[in-house]
Amino acid sequence: MDKKIGMISLGCAKNRVDTEIMLGHLQKAGYQITGEVEEAEVIIINTCGFITAAKEESINAILDAAKLKQTGRCARIVVAGCLAQRYATELLDDIPEIDGIMGTGAVPEIVSTVNKVLTGERPVLVNKPGYIHHGQESRILTTPRHTAYLKIAEGCENRCSYCAIPTIRGPYRSKPMEEIIEEAKELCSQGTRELIVVAQETTRYGIDLYGRYQLANLLQGLEKIENCRWIRLMYCYPTSITGELLEVIKSSKKICRYIDLPLQHINNRILKMMNRRGSKEYIAYLINKLRRLMPGITLRTTFIVGFPGETEAEFNELLSFIEATRFDRAGIFGYSPEEGTAAERLPDRVSEQEIAARLEAVMALQQGISAQNNRKFVGAEKIVLAEGWDTDASLYWGRTEGDAPEIDGKVFFASEELVRAGDFVKVKILDSTEYDLSGVRTK
Repeated sequence: MDKKIGMISLGCAKNRVDTEIMLGHLQKAGYQITGEVEEAEVIIINTCGFITAAKEESINAILDAAKLKQTGRCARIVVAGCLAQRYATELLDDIPEIDGIMGTGAVPEIVSTVNKVLTGERPVLVNKPGYIHHGQESRILTTPRHTAYLKIAEGCENRCSYCAIPTIRGPYRSKPMEEIIEEAKELCSQGTRELIVVAQETTRYGIDLYGRYQLANLLQGLEKIENCRWIRLMYCYPTSITGELLEVIKSSKKICRYIDLPLQHINNRILKMMNRRGSKEYIAYLINKLRRLMPGITLRTTFIVGFPGETEAEFNELLSFIEATRFDRAGIFGYSPEEGTAAERLPDRVSEQEIAARLEAVMALQQGISAQNNRKFVGAEKIVLAEGWDTDASLYWGRTEGDAPEIDGKVFFASEELVRAGDFVKVKILDSTEYDLSGVRTK
């Protein structure tokens, strides 16, 4: 086929994997894939529908694509992913330029959907979410070749009161361990050196298939892949982190000393209203245990401010906890009500102005903590995974094991020798800012 397909992928890394699978199906069917949406005759937008800001970004992307129907080569628009799963009818009614809709469970149907829209049909494929990627499906990486996301499960069982993901993605479904390891081997045989393990809750892996948490055993299998250098863990729920898992991480030479530990809040009343497992006391215990077992471990977290009923005292408790705990990385979000969630019905809403003020306060606090944390690395030598050349800075740049791509900081460095993307190099750190480090490559 000579039709060109352009893909816009929004939202989380888990959604990105779905995008890569769809691209694999399309290429296998003979479609041409272009990175320039202006050149595409069919534009597919894989949307996010998690929070208000993400929904707005998705809508704007659809409207931008709609404009290309008038000014560019675009003839058809397909909307896929989380927003399509939640609001298929509304999208079709409000944006007539959309030619096809695919929910989260329809990923393997991408080729037939594109075929249909090109013949003038307006297909809508939104069923109960139940899809999970299996290794035999083709996949085209949208990340640099040396880094790939490895999705080990789909869906969620937690039912946090603010979150619509269980409705959008369905119940938790682990992918069989042997399929994950085979996919990882294939990725590493093609040049991947960093595997980033993702799921809605990675630490829950295996409970549905094997009757108990199996992330530790899966990691031991991934460690045996010869060409794999780093294994990074994202989305680790605090109460499903086992002692067995910590021992595997501690003893490993490949698993990054980095844990993404979304906490959302620290006040016990707010945690209960959020329907989060665990307590302030348990969270403090876990963080102390992590740092005691693995000194120097990088801890990333996320918090929500302005949850319904959050008092000034409870917000100040969160501020004090952040200041005392000094997380290496933190993402801060203002609460936004999501249709159909339990929290949407809660009274005592915090005003938008107050949410914005609390968000600003936490971000300012974390920025100062990050700057102080980074200063301690000046004079140290770090292993850096090189990502490329920054023309503005006239320096190479990359990441340490303490930096996940796109969400964490960078290391800028000078080198007298050529450095290729995917190389692991030693860098002596000479300077730091709130988020980034800079230095020079050493022998």
